Amino acid sequence: MCQISVNVFVSCFSLRSLRLCVRSLPLLLLLVAVSPAEDWPQYRGPRGDGTWQGPQLPEKWPEAGLKQLWKREIGGGYAGISVVGDLVYTLDRQKPPEERERILCFHADTGELVWSHEYPVEYGKLDYGNGPRATPTVHEGKLYSVGAVGDVRCLDAKSGEVFWKFHYVRDFAGRLPMWGFAGSPVIQGDYCYLSPGNANGASVIAVDKNNGIELWRSLSDEAGYATPIVYRAHDRDQLFCWTPSHLRCLDATTGELFWSHPYEITYGVSIAKPIMQEGIVFIAGYWDGAKAIQLGDTPQSAKLTWEDSRHLRGLMSQPLFRDGLVYLLDKSHGLTCFELQTGKKLWDDNSQMTPRGRNPHASLVWLGDKTDRAIILNEEGDLILARLNKSGYHETSRTKIIDFTWAAPAFAGDRVYARSDTEIVGVSLVNMK
Repeated sequence: MCQISVNVFVSCFSLRSLRLCVRSLPLLLLLVAVSPAEDWPQYRGPRGDGTWQGPQLPEKWPEAGLKQLWKREIGGGYAGISVVGDLVYTLDRQKPPEERERILCFHADTGELVWSHEYPVEYGKLDYGNGPRATPTVHEGKLYSVGAVGDVRCLDAKSGEVFWKFHYVRDFAGRLPMWGFAGSPVIQGDYCYLSPGNANGASVIAVDKNNGIELWRSLSDEAGYATPIVYRAHDRDQLFCWTPSHLRCLDATTGELFWSHPYEITYGVSIAKPIMQEGIVFIAGYWDGAKAIQLGDTPQSAKLTWEDSRHLRGLMSQPLFRDGLVYLLDKSHGLTCFELQTGKKLWDDNSQMTPRGRNPHASLVWLGDKTDRAIILNEEGDLILARLNKSGYHETSRTKIIDFTWAAPAFAGDRVYARSDTEIVGVSLVNMK
């Protein structure tokens, strides 16, 4: 009799618990959907390659669009956005009453300005001289930035206090590119890698990330616009730089040149950040096309494995890689898919993703590491959900979140942050208007 009562009690308890669980299921699913995702501490995201572990997003945006959480006025610039914790960072340019650049820190929830650091600049006749170009890098509580005419800063990320600073032109005899300095600082270990473009052995430098003391200098190329990449190969950290005249690979700890491949770029437009996958370093130029360099058995060995000067010509947008395929925004054909190992082109989208024009642009980001889903901000300010795979470009939804922009957005937590020449916005990815 007692055993029966116990069984009945357990059964009732289980049924009651089940009902509670069922009632709570929508709430549990909601909590999972809006759980915090990765920060966005640097150009192109947590790993610098356009991948992001974000929340589970729908196939389609709500018809009413996404909820704008805040909007703030800012000055001009193409500098992208970085986000760590509850702080959002970017750079802009102010003119009246005097010309200056600003490093800005906003609160991620409210858009309130937390701190601002500014310094005087003279753009002169700098082409497209609306503002800074380089996305700031945030690492272990410090912010690293490069201004359009060469101002380098390391600041306390929470307060804006200056730890160290110098100037590419005044301190390193750097050569100002036609469209200004654009490569973001790259941090690896204790090193901060920068590109002054000095003609006498200091085209690329490494400084101590904590105090700014120079650790090594190398090369004599002009400064390109592409942010370098650091990759691990042959049990060594290697720094790959795409300059207007060469593809260069350096020992990241000493600056020693491992290998080099000549590549003269029209107007010096080495812009899109390279990618390194499957032992191949890939770059794509606007006029002069794509090159794929296969790493060899030693750090000093590498060879050109294929090139294409007609069908694979990129500009500012960093390509995406997944499952042996590369997705590149070509200047004439729109988004293009090809095999990394061979360069064989599979398809293009006929400029469906972003309009065809003189300088087409879009920022492409993978949603998760085992999916074909991408989230894209095109130059018209449309936030797009799409699937990219061998069969083609499959757009599922788009909604406008900002005006025309060439600046790289940031995806962090359950939000996207974007900026134009006049404003910066924080937009929820999971809440309707």
